[in-house]
Amino acid sequence: MKMEILAKQLDIEKIRRDFPILRRKINGNNLIYFDSAATSQRPKTVIESIKKFFENNNANIHRGIHKLAEESAFLYEEARQKIASFINADTEEIIFTKNTTESLNLLAYSLFKDLKENDEIIISEMEHHSNIVPWQQLAKLKSIKLNFIKIDKEGNLDLNHFKDLLNKKTKIVSLTHVSNVLGTINPIKEISKLVHNNNSLLILDCAQSISHMKIDVKELNTDFLVFSGHKMYGSTGIGVLYGKKHLLENMNPFLYGGDMIKNVTFKETDFNSLPWKFEAGTPPIAEAISLGIAIDYLNYLGMENIEEYEKYLTDYLYKQLSKQKDIRLYGPKNRSSLISFNLSNIHAHDVASILDSEGIAIRAGHMCAMPLVREILKEPALCRASLSFYNTKEEIDKFILSLNKVRLVFKNE
Repeated sequence: MKMEILAKQLDIEKIRRDFPILRRKINGNNLIYFDSAATSQRPKTVIESIKKFFENNNANIHRGIHKLAEESAFLYEEARQKIASFINADTEEIIFTKNTTESLNLLAYSLFKDLKENDEIIISEMEHHSNIVPWQQLAKLKSIKLNFIKIDKEGNLDLNHFKDLLNKKTKIVSLTHVSNVLGTINPIKEISKLVHNNNSLLILDCAQSISHMKIDVKELNTDFLVFSGHKMYGSTGIGVLYGKKHLLENMNPFLYGGDMIKNVTFKETDFNSLPWKFEAGTPPIAEAISLGIAIDYLNYLGMENIEEYEKYLTDYLYKQLSKQKDIRLYGPKNRSSLISFNLSNIHAHDVASILDSEGIAIRAGHMCAMPLVREILKEPALCRASLSFYNTKEEIDKFILSLNKVRLVFKNE
């Protein structure tokens, strides 16, 4: 009953009308989109903001003194202010990138310059490739040790193992806030205390948490935090890097060129001040503006309302899947709004393909977390259903019924 009250409180039917793509038919069926962890859908206000920008304000920023250039720069910087306020940061601590992956690469390359041979970096076994490959590749260049925090049988970080790994040689700890495979919500406040008591830096990947729960960088006390716009109802091609001001000021840029400079001669270059020091070249202007509009939408709905409604949806889905004796679930019961599973003796790709014939979109594969899926979970692939506030209990019921069609197809073969 509480789910229905929450749905009414958020006015889910009105919200669904805000997302044009949800009116699509797939193979004659109403679209059920359970793949928001890969990329979320966009409300009309975000879609219209991009069209409006190109029709009315399109010009390069920080370069011209004409009216369009001034308007474009104002909208771009206004978006930065919205993002800073959304995570309780200062405006100059917000760096625009293309996505979470670029933000992590920026940090890896910029911070790596200060590391020495035999220094150590800690990540975990549940990381996305974006938080493995940059550190892995760079560590080889200076003989730096890359350590992985183990996960327990339920899919939680083994904090005792983390404490064992943490030592005077540890310079950087880079972790996901929420696992994109297991849905695990990591205890960042506790981890932050351990990291900073060790005089190490903490990097937090919030790609899977930023649109599902309230994030406060000061409360979490993370040194750096990264996320993507396309997973929080904004455009593709825009990402965010937050960093504490004093750390950003002491870092060298990752990319060099136009707009990240203050003065250039044939012999020397003086870098620009924050945040522009890290934003070389023409940035994704329309995309940044769309992210600001997406944040307006999230603020309108209220992050507390979103979190509570999505929790009830996820709990309901987990309960329904748990009743199926031939389904194996991965990750802890207390989780964010995604569930990975496998149907006995049926490959994840086949499950996803048959569900697609019913108009249901889920993810199938290794979720860009191949070491976790293949080496830890010992699976070739997984199915993943990921939820958003635009999903409903009725869609979950249809999804559960459609799993019977998957079983039927393979029973008849």
